Amino acid sequence: MASAIIAARVGEETALGRDPQVLLVGFGNMGQALVRGWLARGRAAGSIRAVDPAPAARAAAGALGVAASERFAASPGAAPDVVVLAVKPNQIATALSELAPLARGATVFLSIVAGKTIAQLEAALGARAAIVRAMPNTPAAIGQGITALVANGAATAAQRELCEQLVAAVGATVWLADERDMDAVTALSGSGPAYVFLLIECLERAGAEAGLAPELARRLALATVAGAGAYAAAAAEPAAELRRRVTSPGGTTQAALDVLGGEHGLADLISRAVRAAAKRSRELSAV
Repeated sequence: MASAIIAARVGEETALGRDPQVLLVGFGNMGQALVRGWLARGRAAGSIRAVDPAPAARAAAGALGVAASERFAASPGAAPDVVVLAVKPNQIATALSELAPLARGATVFLSIVAGKTIAQLEAALGARAAIVRAMPNTPAAIGQGITALVANGAATAAQRELCEQLVAAVGATVWLADERDMDAVTALSGSGPAYVFLLIECLERAGAEAGLAPELARRLALATVAGAGAYAAAAAEPAAELRRRVTSPGGTTQAALDVLGGEHGLADLISRAVRAAAKRSRELSAV
């Protein structure tokens, strides 16, 4: 199914206010990346509260000036504007059982939990809970990620804007019209950084096998992938046209592409890899 993207942009300040109250449940790598992005954009640390059972995670929150506790204890008048669910999939059931009372108010739940559908979240929080599901990727750790979002019918336009603004602190955003596209998004951009890391690894190894010193091969591979990606992002032409431009007939690049483009070559491998990842994403969502 072709993705139906209805919006793509980096978020602006939300209509709900500059510093709405955020409860971040789970302070792992992605949770920490989000907080660093929020603080860098001027969000007050006092507007953020973290919950994580791990002492090291709570210490990391404290180092950023963010109050952290081992568990969430609801209290009247203290409901956050948004709850960001950033726990591991096997921890989500416990977290939702504690947070369910918030779903009866004006709180929106922003989930970045891999493989958990809106329907599964609604089953725990209630059908009237405002929910936005998001899929960021690893480059969010350096503010270069991309996050796909999809909302249920209970989420208002202002709540959608707030959730977009929060994830836009770590990169670009796209909205999906159909949650079913999330499996393909997971396979392409969610898992995609690993494919690029593998490409870098392979280039490093091939350079060393061709006679380069390993450290030189690594530097060349990293700079080539980073530069090509930046060049493609800045260009108006599609990647296929850029590839044609740098490929002289009978030249060295053509010799390499003859190998990569052969039967069961790179295009076929990538297509099969993305299909396999999307299939696995569907399987995990059904658990």
